[in-house]
Amino acid sequence: MTASFWNDKYPEGIPSEINPDEYRNILAVLKQSCERFSQRPAFSNLGRTLSYGELYQLSGDFAAWLQHHTDLQPGDRIAVQLPNLLQYPVVVFGAMRAGLIVVNTNPLYTTRELDHQLRDSGARAMVCLANMAHRVEEVLPVSEVRHLIITEVGDMLPNIKRQLVNAVVRHVKKMVPAYHLPTAIRFRQTLAQGQQESLREANPGPEETAVLQYTGGTTGVAKGTMLTHRNIVANMLQCRPLMAHRLEEGREVMVAPLPLYHIYAFTLHCMVMMLIGAHNLLITNPRDFATFIKDLGRYRFTGFVGLNTLFVGLCNDERFRRLDFSPLKATFSGGMALTQAAAERWREVTGCTISEGYGMTETSPVVSVNPFQQIRLGTIGIPLPSTGCKVIDDEGNELPPGSTGELCVRGPQVMKGYWQRPEATAEVLDAEGWLKTGDIAVIEADGYLRIVDRKKDMIVISGFKVYPNELEEVLATLPGVLQGAAIGVPDSTNGEKIKLFVVCKPGATLTEEDVIKHMHDNLTGYKRPRIIEFRDSLPTTNVGKILRRELRDEELQKRKTGEPAT
Repeated sequence: MTASFWNDKYPEGIPSEINPDEYRNILAVLKQSCERFSQRPAFSNLGRTLSYGELYQLSGDFAAWLQHHTDLQPGDRIAVQLPNLLQYPVVVFGAMRAGLIVVNTNPLYTTRELDHQLRDSGARAMVCLANMAHRVEEVLPVSEVRHLIITEVGDMLPNIKRQLVNAVVRHVKKMVPAYHLPTAIRFRQTLAQGQQESLREANPGPEETAVLQYTGGTTGVAKGTMLTHRNIVANMLQCRPLMAHRLEEGREVMVAPLPLYHIYAFTLHCMVMMLIGAHNLLITNPRDFATFIKDLGRYRFTGFVGLNTLFVGLCNDERFRRLDFSPLKATFSGGMALTQAAAERWREVTGCTISEGYGMTETSPVVSVNPFQQIRLGTIGIPLPSTGCKVIDDEGNELPPGSTGELCVRGPQVMKGYWQRPEATAEVLDAEGWLKTGDIAVIEADGYLRIVDRKKDMIVISGFKVYPNELEEVLATLPGVLQGAAIGVPDSTNGEKIKLFVVCKPGATLTEEDVIKHMHDNLTGYKRPRIIEFRDSLPTTNVGKILRRELRDEELQKRKTGEPAT
């Protein structure tokens, strides 16, 4: 659909277009925000808060160190392997101010995954947490990394607290395996040395790559997505007007439990919230609900950025339900499909309606969002300003509103391409700038988008298409269900049959018959699962998205080894 299709569908106050060239690069936005909100808090973690002014000073110190104490040149890549700590924004913005390309790196990577990313990106520098340094030690000799900076959890805290926190992490919790990296530099040393140096501010062009963001690898070998300064600036400017109805500049306190190295949290917290001068509460380990909820109790938070599994887990925790939610006025969901049950439960507990959006690494990442003026649960909202969307059939023909097809996106936030993979880029990005998302969607007549499922996750039974999202949505309404996943497994009669994996809430006593009856009562015949398997947990990505591919691979392996697939 052309942009004009949505012109009369945007709520009042939301433009259909933005100017993606309003700022030359991310650094221009950073400078403006850090000057404008210099006294306002930017990031808080482990009891310390950095103001925007302090963030600019510290990131400048790190940038100056990179320029004066290494041989790194603008355009070189620096891998950043950090959880949600104050070090993260200091390092990322410092690297950009020195002209480097940031390579966000998951701290949970195995040695094999880390080796692939370092080799593929050609990173010449790396910042990592001491907790992961033993893995870095294994891959460092075969990588191009020549400058390694190591930090510890408490390094941004005041002196006494820093020593205490680092000692507990290292000696009491024993979370730092032994490593031997004699050439590594301590992060605190880089700041101290950089403070003594002068900084030559980088000024990259709009089309220069700012971030190499690797896809999760759930659909093959992880690829580096080249996101330019213009891509990310555009996405900031596209998101801002859709939030302006509910969020005030320089006044919001946003909870950041999702990892900043993931594109969803990276853009929302480090970029969009920086643009509007918000205060971001960094949660280092959101799986530790006790500490997480205790941290929330210390702040009057006004915004929350999460995803379905996190919403479900928190609402099931009595400690969370006792918090004061009166200041909360905005909740954002992305990263995976939001179920109706989770959205309704969140609204019941917090009093706040979730605004679900949609995006992907290749789109910096936001494509669409539910505007606060007109939130419609069950949809991913309307496209951002300056964003075109269409759905196509298997032959590439554009389909009319109401049809089901593959979603394609065009706009200034669409990636430059995949790093050193022109063939892979050509497979998804055409000459007119349309990106094939791999998601099956419907564009409603009133302009709202609805994702049906991933194209590769679709199940085909006797020629009928079945989408796992629909089955999982129905399963989520069964009392006692915590999580669920549906996949197709080979069937000699119908091509495929449906297998449903179920994780029960603590104390629930569901049976296979309970699940089958519930699905039978709510779904037509060919959509009903034939196999039910109860599990204690399901494989997930670092942000909690269930990995159906791993479940399918397990079933395939069982068939190869002759184990019963049921």
